[in-house]
Order: sequence, then C-alpha cells, then structure tokens
Amino acid sequence: MGWWRTTGLRVLVHTGALLPLIWIAWRFTQDNLTANPIREIQLETGRITLTLLLLSLACTPVFHASGFVPVRQWRRTLGLYAFMYACLHLLNFIGLDYGFNFPQIWGAIADKRFPLAGLAAFVILVPLALTSTRGWAERLGKNWKRLHRLVYAAAVAGVIHYVWVAKSQASTTAPFIYGAVLATLLLVRIPMVKKVISRPGAE
Repeated sequence: MGWWRTTGLRVLVHTGALLPLIWIAWRFTQDNLTANPIREIQLETGRITLTLLLLSLACTPVFHASGFVPVRQWRRTLGLYAFMYACLHLLNFIGLDYGFNFPQIWGAIADKRFPLAGLAAFVILVPLALTSTRGWAERLGKNWKRLHRLVYAAAVAGVIHYVWVAKSQASTTAPFIYGAVLATLLLVRIPMVKKVISRPGAE
C-alpha cells in the first residue's frame, strides 16, 4: 500500500498526463486527425491544457476534504504538464496554423477575441511555471503564494478563450462544463466553505 501511495500514484499521474499527447501523435502518424489536422490538434491541446489546469487546482480542495497528503504533490506536476500542453497549443497556432507569419498572427489576434484570451492565459502561466521550483518558493517567500494565486486568473482566461472558440464554431456545451468546474473550485476557496469541507488536521 505504501508503494502505491508514492511511486504507483506518481507513475499513474505522469502516465495519465502524457497519454493524450501520445494519442495525438499516434493519430497524426496514422493520418487520423480528421480532415483538418491542425485544427484538431489545436482543439485537443487546448482541452487538455484546461483539463490539467483544473485538475491541478482541484488538488488542494481534495486534500482538505480527504486528508490524502500525496495529492498535494500532484498540484505542481499537473500544473507543469498543463503549461507544456499550453506551449504545444501556442506553437501549433503560430507555427503550423500561421507558419510563424507574425503580421497575420497579430491580425488574427486583433480581429478575433479568442486568441487574445488564450494569449493572456499563456502569459500568466509563464512566470508561474518558471517559479514553480522549491528554490523560487524560498526566494520569493510569502510573495510566492501571492504570485501563484494568479493561476486562477489564467484558468478564468482559459475558460473564456474556450467559450469564445466554441461560440465561433456554434458549439457551446463543453466550455460551460469547464466553467462550472472552475466556479466550484473558486467557491471552495471561500473560507467558510473551505472550513465546511475540510477534515480536521487537513490544513
């Protein structure tokens, strides 16, 4: 049981985070990414980014509710995987979709709302990823927690980005599910709610 709580669960988290990328790569090699593979990669990496980001945000309330200590260690891991997929999402947009044609990219950002929201989320995530190490936490002290609370702003921008993308494609159901999950995660941060769900000693 001890091995499963440490090494086994760590392997499961890493495997679960990497499997979507392996699946996308496999589908690409099999020419099975729909008639528009670039758009499919864009949608898939975006959804995976947001999913992993929300899972990382869920780690702390799950710990408070369950008292299961290892789940706190997954927050950083899942957050970094979310950033990795966000990088792939952005690279697909500027590289495969627009061929690094930056005048066209700036034009797309100016003409459409959703790239701007996505870019805002990515810009917020960059300093969070760069300062995610223990060394940076020690250097920044109390400011480290203040800085990393911005992850919620990144998640809000990410959900808005997804909503606007879906609206442009006349498909709005899934983004609002992500929005509801994010709203729940924000709700459980309210001290009174947090006190209700927390187990004794899970602080």
